[in-house]
Amino acid sequence: MDSKKLLSQYAQGERNFNRAILHQVNLRNTDLKGANFAEADLSGADLSGIDLRGCNLTRANLTNADLSGANLANANLSEVNFIGADLIRANLEGTNLCRADLRGANLALANLLGANLSEAELSGANLTNAILRHTNLICTNLNEAEFLGADLTGATVTESETNNQVLHVGLSHTWITWAGSC
Repeated sequence: MDSKKLLSQYAQGERNFNRAILHQVNLRNTDLKGANFAEADLSGADLSGIDLRGCNLTRANLTNADLSGANLANANLSEVNFIGADLIRANLEGTNLCRADLRGANLALANLLGANLSEAELSGANLTNAILRHTNLICTNLNEAEFLGADLTGATVTESETNNQVLHVGLSHTWITWAGSC
């Protein structure tokens, strides 16, 4: 499916794009809020500045996609593949990123306020200056993730997330809620 066909169908009221093949599609600065892209292939797509608020992208492939400045607030992003994705300045407030794969993703300056990142894979991710207030990081792999300047106020992590790892957070542990082991 190409961007023209997708936008035409969306304009006509279609919201179900489950399993759509949208590899390397250009949907920059479009409004597709409330759509269902579960299991869709959006790998390599230009989704910068897109509005995907409240969308369902469960198990979608967004490998190497450009989502810089995208609005994904309250979206279901569980089990999404974001390997190598660009999420700089993305709004991920209140999103469900449970079991999402964010290895090597760039989340610098991203807003993850209240997001659920439980069991997510964040190894090698860049979260420099990201807002992670009140996020759930239980059982999340944070190996070699960069947290320089990140706001982790009220975030919930277990000790296993930080054992034997260097987290460059620059914050007091008193700001973080320590939960039981996974």
